[in-house]
Amino acid sequence: MAKKIRKSAPAAVVTGAGQGIGRGIVLALAREGYDIAGIDILFDPRNRKKGLFEVKEKVEKLRRRFLPIAGDIARLEDHDRVLDAAFGKFGAIDVLVNNAGVAPAKRVDILETTPESYDRLLGVNARGPFFLTQNAARRMAARKDARPSPPPSIIFITSISAVVSSTSRAEYCVSKAALSMTAALFADALADKGINVYEVRPGIIATDMTTGVKDKYDRLIAGGLVPQGRWGLPDDVGRAVAALVRGAFAFSTGAVVEVSGGMNIRRL
Repeated sequence: MAKKIRKSAPAAVVTGAGQGIGRGIVLALAREGYDIAGIDILFDPRNRKKGLFEVKEKVEKLRRRFLPIAGDIARLEDHDRVLDAAFGKFGAIDVLVNNAGVAPAKRVDILETTPESYDRLLGVNARGPFFLTQNAARRMAARKDARPSPPPSIIFITSISAVVSSTSRAEYCVSKAALSMTAALFADALADKGINVYEVRPGIIATDMTTGVKDKYDRLIAGGLVPQGRWGLPDDVGRAVAALVRGAFAFSTGAVVEVSGGMNIRRL
């Protein structure tokens, strides 16, 4: 007999939910029993092979609800609309995952980085998530019902580029470093409000974003760059997020969880 959807299911908001790491996170949360509002700049109800509506079908097969929302996180004027939709649909939000992000349109040496590319990456990868989190956190902190267990949480998906130099995409590294500090700041500010904040720091993950550099990273991984010897997968990141929202690290707000196959190990 098919399992019925529970009306009291916890709910999550995931940005950049239509593909890649965001898709992996959504499916992991659905398996944990979460209903999900998925936000993405690409919104095509006719496309059931890729994007939000493909993800929606996958989530519903897991007997959970999925609300697709069109939104550009870099546009602060979109934030009230997308959060109003999510809170309106589910009543309360237990988890916010700041996943949406972009890479430079073209990798160039740091001496050739343009202000336009810098502003674009900082806008999407750092400024947008900062103010979306500010908005969502106010709503989550104002929750009047009994605090759930596990506690509500906010998760920032950053990158090893927050701490590893890559001079051919300097603006990306700067944006992820800014997002890492944003996670720490909100962890500090929200700890006494019962909201846990975490940073998940992926390494080299197989997504559309890394397709153009696949050959390069294939060679580097074969040469030992990743101690565990393989590409990371969106599902690897999804499982880390699932562990955090499950309450496995309930007394560890501000923690950084690296999902990189051991790239954090300092080696000779």
